[in-house]
Amino acid sequence: MYDFAIVGGGIVGLSTGMAIYDRFPNAKVVVIEKESAVATHQTGHNSGVIHSGIYYKPGSYKARFARQGSQSMTEFCQKHNIDHDICGKVIVATKPEELPLLENLYERGLQNELAIEKIESAELKEIEPHVAGLAAIRVPMAGIVNYRQVSEKFAEIIADHGGDILLNTKVEKINEENDEVVIETNNGTIKAGIVINCAGLHSDRVAAAAGYKTDMKIVPFRGEYYKLKPEKRYLVKHLIYPVPNPKFPFLGVHFTRMIDGEVDAGPNAVLGFKREGYKKTDFNPKDLAETLTYGGFWKLASKFMKEGMEEYIRSFSKAQFTKSLQALIPEIQEDDLVPAPAGVRAQALKDDGSMVDDFHIIMGQRSIHVCNAPSPAATASIEIGKEVARRIPEQSHLKEAAVTIQ
Repeated sequence: MYDFAIVGGGIVGLSTGMAIYDRFPNAKVVVIEKESAVATHQTGHNSGVIHSGIYYKPGSYKARFARQGSQSMTEFCQKHNIDHDICGKVIVATKPEELPLLENLYERGLQNELAIEKIESAELKEIEPHVAGLAAIRVPMAGIVNYRQVSEKFAEIIADHGGDILLNTKVEKINEENDEVVIETNNGTIKAGIVINCAGLHSDRVAAAAGYKTDMKIVPFRGEYYKLKPEKRYLVKHLIYPVPNPKFPFLGVHFTRMIDGEVDAGPNAVLGFKREGYKKTDFNPKDLAETLTYGGFWKLASKFMKEGMEEYIRSFSKAQFTKSLQALIPEIQEDDLVPAPAGVRAQALKDDGSMVDDFHIIMGQRSIHVCNAPSPAATASIEIGKEVARRIPEQSHLKEAAVTIQ
């Protein structure tokens, strides 16, 4: 019998386990992961950026947890000797019509209490000599790290506290009873006082397995990347982002210097035909059917039809992908790019077709469900874990208090 069972061994599930031990040092915790290693999916395919929180609505979880998380993640890496680099980034306006959008983003960054600055083209050239821009925002607190390495350290800390991490174990059903939760898996039954759902791409399904219907569904969007050939890496010094299109809920193709020295270029954003589909050819009939029979998806698709088609064109045309990158760095040529691994974003959509635009936590009788944790969840993972742990009643009152969680 465990005090807490966490479903999902990605960075959010592992940070939650770590945060539980910070609050309840004598707790008995198990992390249940269906793959053969931790951090296999969203975490392991992450671009590795330590985000600042500049893009997000002031006061939202994303804004607060990204800002706080960039600091706590940096401190964690320093403490545990994990390679990281607070290299900073620039958000670049390349067209006159983007200048008002850049100004709006700057004001939002100030509202989010970030130490950012506006710079003109001359200063931008000093920072990024190969970037073509009219003006930019410099975000010095942004950085890079390997989140798989961070997750492995989280897992090590959980194990050092006596926690169990069960790999190759898939949750099939969850029964919340009066005094315990019974979790049926492919490897037998697990009992716990509280179950915490951090299943990422499958968080809505795990919530359903526990008997909770939500007004949202996880829809997978694949982000495809190229990387610069080694001899062209000199073109990118830090992190280089475009001004995001306010009409489209993704950040646009950008350049990311990775902690291993590589430089990624991308991503686009296209519908995944499989929740864990990292290749164009990956296909799962159940996953795709769930998406295509969900009214919320079609409402979203009709709203962003033009932008969505442009993303698909970039997916199949390297020339168009290159053209998008050339808006930031004109010197980039098709031959400078080689394919890089893709990632998948687990985006929760509501029935009305709107994207859930913040981290979303649902409280159950004896369960807590983290039902929307896309980017910047890796940056914010330590803070998300703290928030989940904060919502747990005092351990001595678990039996009585669990049914009254708000």
